[in-house]
Amino acid sequence: MSLGDEHEASGGYGGTGQTRTRLPDTGADTYGSTRRGRSSSRSLVTVVGVVVLLIAAIAFANRGDDNPETNGSGTNKPDAAATAPSGKRPVQTKSGGGIPSGFAQDQEGAQSAAANYAVVLVSADILKPARRPEMLRQVFDAGRVSELERKLGQVYDKAFLDKVGLDQNGDAPKGSTYVSRTMPVGTKATEYSGNAATVEVWCTGVYGMTGDSSENPVTSDWFTMTLQLRWTDGDWKVDSFSQKEGPAPVNGDNKVSTSDDITKAVQEFGGFTYAR
Repeated sequence: MSLGDEHEASGGYGGTGQTRTRLPDTGADTYGSTRRGRSSSRSLVTVVGVVVLLIAAIAFANRGDDNPETNGSGTNKPDAAATAPSGKRPVQTKSGGGIPSGFAQDQEGAQSAAANYAVVLVSADILKPARRPEMLRQVFDAGRVSELERKLGQVYDKAFLDKVGLDQNGDAPKGSTYVSRTMPVGTKATEYSGNAATVEVWCTGVYGMTGDSSENPVTSDWFTMTLQLRWTDGDWKVDSFSQKEGPAPVNGDNKVSTSDDITKAVQEFGGFTYAR
């Protein structure tokens, strides 16, 4: 579920109240050509996958362990490889709520912070009134916390929670699981000055309610978050953020999983700490 589809950057979960209709299969793909059979598609994917693995193996073998950093932390514009992974390890410090902290004061550190904060801002826990204040204090600049607590309290009110199927504490009904997970695909620093940065985070995610009687089944989304960051109290903190739709790829031909499978996956697969 992306943030900001119904509300502005001050908060709001998108995707609620929307109805997604699957059109009948006309026998042609999105681009108008005849759709190939599943077996042919899978064979092509397998071949491409092998080629990609070989290229990756060669690139890894030729990579040195002590390569110098290529992104200058003092420049205002990122270089041409801004979205390529750096190979640096994620931060080792996490707050009591499991939110990563202690990012480096450089361009890569700002991008790592933005990726991890995007995950927090579009999570199921942000809907819980008891959890939200502490999460905001860990992610946002101290001067912005009080205002955001008030605004998000108004956005995520009882009417909103009822709409997505949650009780006043942000909990799902017994036997159901509310899902809202964000997975950053890449980051891009559009501005950087040492003590301030603007970072775009391209994300995909899943959101909705599991359960056979759910009126809001778990679906996927693609969106880009833009975070304005400031270096304060020895770490990167969010000053403001906004969000827009896409870029979104063409949907694949994956078989839709059952509600039980989605619930099991959410319970068994943990999240990541993201590093630029």
